[in-house]
Amino acid sequence: MSHRLFVAIRPCSAAINAMLDMMDGIENARWQDETQLHLTLRFIGEVDTPLANDIADALGGLDMPGFDLVFRGVGHFERKHWPSALWAGVAPCPELAVLQKKVERACVSAGLEAETRRFTPHVTLARLNRSSGDPGGWLARHGDFAAGPMRVDHFTLYESTLTRSGSYYEPVVRFTLA
Repeated sequence: MSHRLFVAIRPCSAAINAMLDMMDGIENARWQDETQLHLTLRFIGEVDTPLANDIADALGGLDMPGFDLVFRGVGHFERKHWPSALWAGVAPCPELAVLQKKVERACVSAGLEAETRRFTPHVTLARLNRSSGDPGGWLARHGDFAAGPMRVDHFTLYESTLTRSGSYYEPVVRFTLA
């Protein structure tokens, strides 16, 4: 059996509410559902059950204290010079970088290929395509976005199921930070 997995931090409810309050004002943007909001530490992709178990075991051995995180700013990603996603950013946080590196090392030790993309901490708010309106006004309106601090005392291994109406994310294992 195959599992589509990722490792993420779920924003606190106050941060989620602040993000939901920004979700309008762009024609044909596909805004994320409240249950889809997360900060990805590592996208894993499709793996079989034995490898999924090895990944969970490796993540379970991760030792790190909890820390505070602040969401700050908004931005967008582009694909072929066209806006493809809107996101809420994260204020610089050395502890988050350390956690992400530890998650990456655990995934590689379990047998995954190393991630080649640079870690850009963010929470995806909307997906855009060529029929979407210009995000410039939205980006300017919400540029001063801030939420938090929130206490990060755990992270989660999620399974992602693709459906016609979008992705559905189910928590598989929650890992507590000391």
